[in-house]
Amino acid sequence: MTTFKRIHLIVLDSVGIGEAPDAAKFDDFDVDTLGHIARERGGLNMPNMAKLGLSNIRPIEGVPAADKPLAYYTKMQEASNGKDTMTGHWEIMGLNIETPFRVFPDGFPDELIGRIEEKTGRKVIGNKPASGTEIIDELGEEHVKTGALIIYTSADSVLQIAAHEDVVPLKELYEICEFCREITLEDPYMLGRIIARPFVGEVGSFKRTANRHDYALKPFGRTTMNELKDRGFDVIALGKISDIYDGEGVTKAVRTVSNMDGMDKLVDTLGESFTGLSFLNLVDFDALFGHRRDPQGYGQALEDYDARLPEVFAKLTDEDLLILTADHGNDPTYRGTDHTREYVPLLVYSPRFADGGKELPLRRTFADIGATVADNFGVTLPAHGTSFLADLK
Repeated sequence: MTTFKRIHLIVLDSVGIGEAPDAAKFDDFDVDTLGHIARERGGLNMPNMAKLGLSNIRPIEGVPAADKPLAYYTKMQEASNGKDTMTGHWEIMGLNIETPFRVFPDGFPDELIGRIEEKTGRKVIGNKPASGTEIIDELGEEHVKTGALIIYTSADSVLQIAAHEDVVPLKELYEICEFCREITLEDPYMLGRIIARPFVGEVGSFKRTANRHDYALKPFGRTTMNELKDRGFDVIALGKISDIYDGEGVTKAVRTVSNMDGMDKLVDTLGESFTGLSFLNLVDFDALFGHRRDPQGYGQALEDYDARLPEVFAKLTDEDLLILTADHGNDPTYRGTDHTREYVPLLVYSPRFADGGKELPLRRTFADIGATVADNFGVTLPAHGTSFLADLK
C-alpha cells in the first residue's frame, strides 16, 4: 500500500455502537447508543454512512448493509480504564490510560470549593452536575446580583466555571481557572480539564460566548501527534481537539461552535494544501443530546451530519484517507447522564479503494488508529496499538 499524503480523522463524539464486554465494570448494562437511537426513531436515515458500511459492522435499524461497502469497517474496544473524552482521545493517539481521571457526580468536595472561595474572594454557587446552558438560566441572575462563581461539572472529568463577562472580566476568570488547574493536577482530584465558560446578556436571555477556554492536563506520554509535528508534518486540530491534548503535537488549531461548523471547517481544510493529519471532533452528539438524554435530537444530529458527507467525499483524492470513529458511548436512552462503555465504529475510506472495502479484524484498542497514522507517515509508532495500514489494499 502506497502511503497517503493526508489523513482526515473524524471523532463522532460519543457515537458508540453497542455494549463493550467490560461494560458492567463501569455500571453500564444493555447500552447501545446507535442501536437505541435508531429504535427510538423507528430507524435512522444515514445513506452515506450506509454506503461506507456502518450496518456492515452490525445492523442499525433504517441503515441498510452495503452489498459492496466503500470503506474498510470494524469496531474497536477501549483498552484504557475509563469512558471519558480525554481517555478515549488519548488512546486513539497511542496511549493507554490505566488510572482513570476522577469524576464528581455529587459535586466537588467542600475543601476544594473553600480553597477557590478563599483565593478569589467570591462565593461559589451551583457545585453540581449540570448542563452549561441550563445552569446559567438557573443561577445567572443570582450570579449577576452577587458576583458568585457558578461552578458545575459533567460526566467527564471537568470543573467548569461560568461567569458573566460584565461581572467577572475575562482576565480574572482565566486567572481563576489557572489557579483551579494548578490545585487539581494530582490526587485527590486528578481532574482532566478546567473550563472557563463566560456568558453575556440579560436575565432570561443569557448566551455563552466564544471566549471559552480549556485548561487540560498534558497527555501522560508522547502521542502520534507529537511524532508527526516533530518530523515536520502538519497536525491540524479542528474543534476541541487542541484542548483535549493541551496543544501537544498541534501545528494549527481551528475552533468550531457546532457540528455543522465543524463540517464547514473540515471542508475548508480539505481545500488546503498540507501533508499530515487533520483531526476533527464533532461534540454536539455528546454535549447537546447524549448527556441530555435526547434520542430524538441525537438522531436528527446524526442525520444532519450524514447529509454533509458528500461535500467531504467530493474533496477527497487518491492521496487522502478518511477515518471515522468515536471516543466512547453516550446512550441517550440509558439512566443518568453519564457516558456509556461501548464499542466504537471504525470506517476507513479513500477514493483509491477502487474495489471498495472489507471487514477488518476487531480492534482491541483505539490506539490502532494512532499506530496506523504513524505507520503511514513513517514516524515512531506508539507503544500501544497495531497498524492496519497494510490491510488497506
